[in-house]
Amino acid sequence: MPHASVGVVIATRNRAPSLACTLRHLLDLPERPPVVVADNASTDGTRDLLARGFPQVRVLSLPFNRGALARTDGVRALDTPYVAFSDDDSWWAPGALSGAADLLDRHPALGAVTARIVVEPDGTEDPIVTELRDSPIPGPSWLPGPALGSFLAAATVLRADAFRAAGGFHPRLWLGGEEELLAADLAVDGWWLTYADHLTAHHHPSVVRDATLRRTHGIRNTLWFTWLRRPAGRALRRTAYLARTVPRDTTSVLAFAEAAAALPWVLRERRVLPAEVESRLRLLEDPQRRSTARRYTG
Repeated sequence: MPHASVGVVIATRNRAPSLACTLRHLLDLPERPPVVVADNASTDGTRDLLARGFPQVRVLSLPFNRGALARTDGVRALDTPYVAFSDDDSWWAPGALSGAADLLDRHPALGAVTARIVVEPDGTEDPIVTELRDSPIPGPSWLPGPALGSFLAAATVLRADAFRAAGGFHPRLWLGGEEELLAADLAVDGWWLTYADHLTAHHHPSVVRDATLRRTHGIRNTLWFTWLRRPAGRALRRTAYLARTVPRDTTSVLAFAEAAAALPWVLRERRVLPAEVESRLRLLEDPQRRSTARRYTG
């Protein structure tokens, strides 16, 4: 077998049954990708499951929960030129990884390819797919699909060197919309992101999730990204819009409080995006406001 060009990284915590299902799908792929599981200090027997049932998978046993940063650890453990992410409740369709690798091979300025997302067990498209197809961002003529301003990690194959050069996922964001900051930094480095409708990733949402914590982090991380990268006027308008539209409850108050408490480091690390990249994000503002696919709920 030739050396695989795409490796898969899974960050997991306390979801052994869904992780086992995901691994069975991935290990059955014709591409035979190397798989790295970064275990965020699970306490449900995940590591025993991996040792007994999946000895061919490389396991990073992290000493504590590193959230999305575990994916960065996983990328460091791979030597493939491209890396795909799966969640522990998602997997790639046969041929999708090789199809993404082909696009990345053919287009040297392409940094990431995002696939169509099918939600299981019903086999329906995730509502976000329509927004990916209809992205308003103009791209160069060579781009093989719609240009994107961000990506969804569990449905994306990235150029590993570009991921590492951009610093991977920011350690402060932990989890929840963490892709937005990385996507902007990839764009600053000159990489384009695209959507590929002919490639498919499957998602069977796990019932083991803390929706309230996810909402807290989602609001907080949106604010942090806005303050870290957007011009002052845009950042203020985005902050005011969120304050008006998020649910008026304790979770939202906590999210804003966590975001505000971090202002010292945010201001130290603030780097406003170049005008070209900022102009792409402005084109996404209206579609984001109208979106029904991603809401701060829970």
